[in-house]
Amino acid sequence: MTTISQAGAKEDGAPVPSQLLQRLAAAKSVTVLTGAGVSAESGVPTFREARTGLWAKFNPEELATPQAFRRNPRLVWEWYQWRRKLVAEAKPNAAHLALAEMEGLFPRFQLITQNVDGLHQRAGSRRVIELHGNIMRTKCFEEGTIVSTWKDTGDVPPKCPACGGWLRPDVVWFEEAMPEAEMQQAATASATCDLFFSIGTSAVVYPAAGLPVEALRSGAALVEINPRPTPLTAQAHFALAGAAGVVLPRLLKALQAARRSRPVTTAGGPGA
Repeated sequence: MTTISQAGAKEDGAPVPSQLLQRLAAAKSVTVLTGAGVSAESGVPTFREARTGLWAKFNPEELATPQAFRRNPRLVWEWYQWRRKLVAEAKPNAAHLALAEMEGLFPRFQLITQNVDGLHQRAGSRRVIELHGNIMRTKCFEEGTIVSTWKDTGDVPPKCPACGGWLRPDVVWFEEAMPEAEMQQAATASATCDLFFSIGTSAVVYPAAGLPVEALRSGAALVEINPRPTPLTAQAHFALAGAAGVVLPRLLKALQAARRSRPVTTAGGPGA
């Protein structure tokens, strides 16, 4: 394993490992998993940090459940409205932008995220699998269908225009099953890539934490980018310690420079 500390480094700081650059240059398929650490660099508090002001007395784990919504739908809806406001005010950071640009550099590129803020899409990423949903979307609590518009009747939460049930954010709550289609897509992308990046995730929340392990079993090189060690660090081929917004732009810049310096060949050779 190659370990490099990038924390606090300037743009021209610690070099990207040459072996990693070689792997990237040869890669045909890259899969990336991002976690809360990436969004935190945009000012979006992690789930368990979202306890400030009026919400300091509430435990997020006790609000983000179907049972909590049934007991007090107004409270849960208003908490999510507060969180939506934080997300709406956040902007994609350098890590989001670098990943969006990396998407176009490989024949196959898949971004899997545990985040629900949509910042990857706002940065320009198109191949995104949202494992935990999207906080800016709304769905019917009863039918599970996405609802884009509804009549403002003063109800909190608002009512579904189709069935009259309560509306809720389109996120995966505790005690709810993960979305089957997204999990299957993520598992396939993890098992069929050349390189797997685990970025800004604690590597302890399952089933997402099993994806890099699946990639390793399938022979992929594993790259971890995180300020602190995780349970995954010892298994990584490359562990880059630092903020994603610092490490990823440097990695992208080095890869682009390496590609520009490669000799250009023409099919058929001289005299063809």
